[in-house]
Amino acid sequence: MLSVIISIVIAIVIGYIGEALVKFSMPAGILGAMIAGFVGSWLGTLLLGSWGPVIAGFPVVPAIAGAALFVFLLGLIAKKL
Repeated sequence: MLSVIISIVIAIVIGYIGEALVKFSMPAGILGAMIAGFVGSWLGTLLLGSWGPVIAGFPVVPAIAGAALFVFLLGLIAKKL
């Protein structure tokens, strides 16, 4: 149970860092940041592999890069609508 909570907190932090890097923000506040963190971790690991420090199962550098990419793409889509 504690590991799930730690994973959620790390995903939120990664999501907020990704938002800060691209100057867009996810809708739904903290929930949006958590989604950006989880999707960004998956996307970053898929594109860049698993390297660098790993915290709570998240490879930090690829996860932040993936979260920034995910938030950026959603921001572009939102501007088009």
